[in-house]
Amino acid sequence: MRLPLLALLARGPAHGYELKQDLEQLLGAAYPQPNVGQIYVTLGRLEKSGLIEGEEIAQTSRPNKKIYRLTDAGTEALRAWFEETADEPRVRDEFFMKLALAPRTGLADQIALINKQRREYLNTMRSLSKLSATENRDHRIAQLLIEGAMLHLQADLDWLERCQEELEGLE
Repeated sequence: MRLPLLALLARGPAHGYELKQDLEQLLGAAYPQPNVGQIYVTLGRLEKSGLIEGEEIAQTSRPNKKIYRLTDAGTEALRAWFEETADEPRVRDEFFMKLALAPRTGLADQIALINKQRREYLNTMRSLSKLSATENRDHRIAQLLIEGAMLHLQADLDWLERCQEELEGLE
């Protein structure tokens, strides 16, 4: 959440609720939305680390609000983030650890684990398909997010199929 908030502040000062609304408008319903409390906690941490600075703005009929702006250090952190590549492929996959360790424990069947995980992925794909149908077609970022998630799920389903074939061949 830290770096996306910095990115939103790169266009100009804003308060926490504005940043939450910006994220929701940008990413749509497909992306899990943070609560406003999470936003403000993160802003406080960013301020303590010197990446942003906040200024209290007096309001007559409402409590004061704090407007945040990016510091030079924040801009540099953001530049570094954009220069980094995304994480390497998932090699520390929790499901794979369960699959690998199940025979040693005698507490779970590998094929049953695969089938359960497959059902979960298929249910998630159905949910994403419904979400895609209801998401505004002009909201390209949200549509791309949904499409990317579905492609990852399809790859995971293909991998589960490969695991099942391999494990059934060992029996």
